[in-house]
Amino acid sequence: MMSGNAPVTLRRERVRLSRLTIAALLAGAGAIMSGIYFPFGPTRCFPFQHTVNVISGILLGPWWAMGVAFSTSVIRFLMGTGTLFAFPGSIPGAFMVGMAYRFLNKDLAAFAEPLGTGPIGATISALILGPAIGRSIGLWTLQTAFLTSSIPGSIIGFLFIVTLRKTGVPDSLSGKGLL
Repeated sequence: MMSGNAPVTLRRERVRLSRLTIAALLAGAGAIMSGIYFPFGPTRCFPFQHTVNVISGILLGPWWAMGVAFSTSVIRFLMGTGTLFAFPGSIPGAFMVGMAYRFLNKDLAAFAEPLGTGPIGATISALILGPAIGRSIGLWTLQTAFLTSSIPGSIIGFLFIVTLRKTGVPDSLSGKGLL
């Protein structure tokens, strides 16, 4: 005999599975595209990481987006296409997009990504990673590197989301569940 909450529980499990699947696909896409980067000081600027951050922040929310950014950073680091700077350079941006979308419910939340990556990610990098690798790294140098990567990435992500909206894909994914 099924309880009265069975349909609700089943729906939650479907949404969770959908989120997990989308998160895995986005992390995989980020890893596949990780060969496209340019060196900037001690970092490797990778605009497609920020594109993935925008897409995951809008489709999945802040916590899942942080998980996607972390997973992609781990994979990139292990593949040798990323550095330790990939972690503080991506995770705050993904979180900012997810939070901005949660509060604004607008695709323009994509442009919160450079805010999280630039000032927040660069500050974390300068304060924690600089001493950890035994180098003094200028905050402005890191901000310039991170913004050089995150601004184009957020523009690409915004255009991708707008294109998806025109096809109706995010709405069909959500059913008020994912967005």
